[in-house]
Amino acid sequence: MKRFLPFLSLLIILSSCDVLKTVAQPTGGGITEVEAGGGIKEALSQGLAKAVTQLNRTDGFFGDAIYKILLPPDAVRIERTLRNIGMGSMVDRAILSINRGAEEAVGKATPIFANAIRSMTLQDALGLVRNGDTSITHFFRSKTSQQLMAAFTPVIQGSLDATDATKHYGDIITTYNKLPTTMRKLNPDLVGFVCERTTNALFDQVSKEEKNIRSNPVARGTDLLRKVFGGR
Repeated sequence: MKRFLPFLSLLIILSSCDVLKTVAQPTGGGITEVEAGGGIKEALSQGLAKAVTQLNRTDGFFGDAIYKILLPPDAVRIERTLRNIGMGSMVDRAILSINRGAEEAVGKATPIFANAIRSMTLQDALGLVRNGDTSITHFFRSKTSQQLMAAFTPVIQGSLDATDATKHYGDIITTYNKLPTTMRKLNPDLVGFVCERTTNALFDQVSKEEKNIRSNPVARGTDLLRKVFGGR
């Protein structure tokens, strides 16, 4: 499996964002608009780097009790039926390959997120610095979810194909649909479900790091993060 993008590549890509290209102005809170924008960018950069590192590796999804992707809800009864008739190994192969596909796809997230950060204005950044909890993650997600899903779709499709996830899952659905007891046929499409779960996992990791930066001084690894997020 292709390994995760190194931190340096992530930071180089994010450094091209336009959010800092303005004259510094005092915010009234002890930091300038430029510092606020830079702090938001560094917080996102740190959160994304950790998210990619955590998830874009073998067992980043499959070996994690929180992020492991199981079969879609509509397929739960399929899993029970197939295991009961001795086809559990088919189900296991599908679940493993689905998670391997997600692990592979996460490594392609960096440029997608970097493009989204470019649209953030200084006014947005100032509000996000002042707000607490996971406001940065929430803002970023609300502005980018649809674009990210659209951008992830071909990546996820390719990753699932490469790990034979679509084949194994398709085999499950086809086998189930052919059973004489099956009254309602199910759609074997898997990509949208995995896209959503992969995106959710990334944002969950980013939100955890945002909370950590806001609440834990040790997590603020640069002077700018300490200035922007400290002492409020």
